[in-house]
Amino acid sequence: MASRTLSGALALAAGASIALAVPTTTAYASPPGNKDVTAVLFEWNFASVAKECTDRLGPNGYGYVQVSPPAEHIQGAQWWTSYQPVSYRIAGRLGDATAFKSMIDTCHAAGVKVVVDTVVNHMSAGSGTGTGGSSYTKYTYPGLYSSFDFDNCTATISDYTNRADVQNCELVGLADLDTGEEYVRSAIAGYMNSLLGYGVDGFRIDAAKHIPAADLANIKSRLTKPSVYWKQEAIYGSGEAVQPSEYTGNGDVQEFRYAFDLKRVFNNENLAYLKNYGEGWGYMNSSVAGVFVDNHDTERNGSTLSYKDNANYTLANVFMLAYPYGAPDINSGYEFTDHDAGPPNGGAVSACWQDGWKCQHAWPEIMRMVPFRNATRGEAVTNWWDNGGDAIAFGRGAKGFVAINHESVSLSRTYQTSLAAGTYCNVQNNTTATVNGSGQFTATLGANTALAIYAGKSSC
Repeated sequence: MASRTLSGALALAAGASIALAVPTTTAYASPPGNKDVTAVLFEWNFASVAKECTDRLGPNGYGYVQVSPPAEHIQGAQWWTSYQPVSYRIAGRLGDATAFKSMIDTCHAAGVKVVVDTVVNHMSAGSGTGTGGSSYTKYTYPGLYSSFDFDNCTATISDYTNRADVQNCELVGLADLDTGEEYVRSAIAGYMNSLLGYGVDGFRIDAAKHIPAADLANIKSRLTKPSVYWKQEAIYGSGEAVQPSEYTGNGDVQEFRYAFDLKRVFNNENLAYLKNYGEGWGYMNSSVAGVFVDNHDTERNGSTLSYKDNANYTLANVFMLAYPYGAPDINSGYEFTDHDAGPPNGGAVSACWQDGWKCQHAWPEIMRMVPFRNATRGEAVTNWWDNGGDAIAFGRGAKGFVAINHESVSLSRTYQTSLAAGTYCNVQNNTTATVNGSGQFTATLGANTALAIYAGKSSC
């Protein structure tokens, strides 16, 4: 992690956190309520997000939508320009303050809460005019920050075993804010409070690993909703000075090992190993973990699965939504061959699966698992079965049952569940499964397919 390209590190700086308002002063580490799945609509403009909340996210049970950074940023077509703010005005490529507010109101009307990707570790790496017309130079952002507000270290981070280097020096040359300074803390809190004023339900804290946890705690204490839910990007690295567990007192922390290991298991190992996934693998407690199969950084650097992995990717998302560990994000972006390429049509999505928009959140096999997760929330894993290889099945108490066949041949067998007798819709392919009075049903799964049934869903 010590050596990165500009786009790669900006990608790193751009990947990990969600947030949502809660009514008490408790620091929630898992989204409150009955719907904990977040659709991360990466680089969708605000008008497109609003429409998607109405048309698809709300009706299909998504609890949250995460939007890309709204602040004014450097100009350029690359996606990572969104992660170089030059002011805290809502004036980025994705829309102005009016579009932002309209999106929030529309999503709320659809029953979907809004999480904002929030860049507060740094400002830009250069000089120029921002997307909203603001002039700036590195370390000087008129009306906001001057050179006195940045850390004294102006070298690029090079040693991840050195805490001071990681948290005081510059991530790929980006001007590093001195978050230990009173004025900087106040300015960041002011930005976040302005977002809360628009109705935002929470925050993803970009590059949290590069900000001391105590500084973030201080900033959070200044918010008009200090108990607001948020998710922090802190990538685990063995032997590194800064560890994700340091940040759990503030809220969720993304558990990158979850995504890294899923890639290895689905590509090269046995799904049978997933029986105790989560804490059993040494991860953070489920109640403080944000999980994902991929995000916009990792799909580009190859450290996780991505849409390019086809069935492996789809089934990994099915497993994540079926298995009770952490709070899941569904990454939804666009096709790319150039890792730096920005969003098609400047972020305007006329329709899913057109113009390169992949819309993973709307893939039927993935989207239909969101109601399954909502219906089975709080239920433990029961009736685990595996063949020692790449076929697994498990229940979620008396509320649901999932089977995944990642073998290269079809599989026919009788499964034992804790479900009540009756007919259920297999939401993976809209066929039915009949459970007998002993809780058993028989099914045939084709190679690289899954089955998911749950209480309350009898007809397809």
